[in-house]
Amino acid sequence: MARINLLPWRAERRKHREREFFMQLGAAVVAAILVVLVWMTWMDQRIGNQNERNDYLQGEIKQLDERITKIKDLEKVRERLLARKQIIEQLQANRSQMVHLFDELVRTIPDGVRLTSVKQDGDKLTLEGQSQSNARVSAYMRNIEASGWMTNPDLSVIEAKGEDKTLPYQFNLSLTLTKPGQVIGPDGKPVMGPDGKPLMKPEPGAATASPASPASDSAAPAMPAPAASSAASPATTASPATTAPAPTASSKGGATP
Repeated sequence: MARINLLPWRAERRKHREREFFMQLGAAVVAAILVVLVWMTWMDQRIGNQNERNDYLQGEIKQLDERITKIKDLEKVRERLLARKQIIEQLQANRSQMVHLFDELVRTIPDGVRLTSVKQDGDKLTLEGQSQSNARVSAYMRNIEASGWMTNPDLSVIEAKGEDKTLPYQFNLSLTLTKPGQVIGPDGKPVMGPDGKPLMKPEPGAATASPASPASDSAAPAMPAPAASSAASPATTASPATTAPAPTASSKGGATP
């Protein structure tokens, strides 16, 4: 016998499918929330690790900055010490310069010249004085040029004033202080070497010693010259042989009486 279902089965199936859909949707939402939570937790951990690394790097950078500051302070102290050392070396090198300077002033000044003022500004020396004539000043400049401690005399002013009849001329002379053997440039200043020290002229002994060695080498091939003297020695020995019979003849002549 056939059975006929008159209940609304389509509505029940629709409701059943709707429940399944909402259940699947809820499960998907819960899964998505779980995934988001896991992702957020993982990102928080990574951010925390990166912040720790940043803090560590910041601490190291601060230490390096402190070390760099100390190094800069040490470099400043080093520069000050080097400047003091250079000043001390310069003072040590120029300690006897004033003694030699006054000695050279006495040695170079000719008769008929009198100094009234001496001013020094570094390596520059300004002399003011009186002289009998222009020739005296010229002789004084030549003496300065020949001195080993002063060079490049420059006469800026010379004029005749009748205040002193014996020394009527007044002059103003500027020159450069130097040391014996020091190289002076065209600008009147000492020529500095690559090490920061003034260049010095080569000593005359060292300059003459170098050309002497080629002369000795060139003189070495002249050694066969003694052979001539040795060749001359037989001639000298032969002369007694020729003169020997002469005494015998004289002896015979003397024996006849």
